[in-house]
Amino acid sequence: MLQLQILVNNLKGIVFLKSIDASHITKIANKLFSMFDQIVEEVGEENVVQVLTDNAVNYKTSGAMLMEKRKKLYWTPCATHCIDLMLEDFEKKKKFIVIPFRKVRSSPNIYTLISLLQHFTKRKDFVRPTVTRFATFYLTLGCLNENKGALVRMFTSNEWIYSKFAKTEGRKAN
Repeated sequence: MLQLQILVNNLKGIVFLKSIDASHITKIANKLFSMFDQIVEEVGEENVVQVLTDNAVNYKTSGAMLMEKRKKLYWTPCATHCIDLMLEDFEKKKKFIVIPFRKVRSSPNIYTLISLLQHFTKRKDFVRPTVTRFATFYLTLGCLNENKGALVRMFTSNEWIYSKFAKTEGRKAN
């Protein structure tokens, strides 16, 4: 079963509207269009400026149909999905970059270590889970890179020196 999550963004933030079992319609642009059109009708066309979806051909087609019918509405492909596709392509072409990400993913202590890091960065959230696994890894590594100073403070702190992680055999590999 494929569930589509319908979210609405307004001045108060993002609000969950509903979840739809779309298993039977995701491959057919006309059916996707009908579903999106019905949701726009439900929310009120005057309240909808933009619809964001996956950027597969069937979604692009349904988005174009929606814009054709509703002239003040814009369809946009999901930037996260676009980036994910680029990262997947990048991983296929640049094999040397895959190794560090696989090490990070396979590290059993990564979330505990991130928790310790949050202590040194005033609770900044370093793990940004996304629907796409590659984007999650790149976003997390980007946050770690932006906070090199906090990493240095963490790895030279008493909390780290006396932690079980500093004493493990694999501490340098992870």
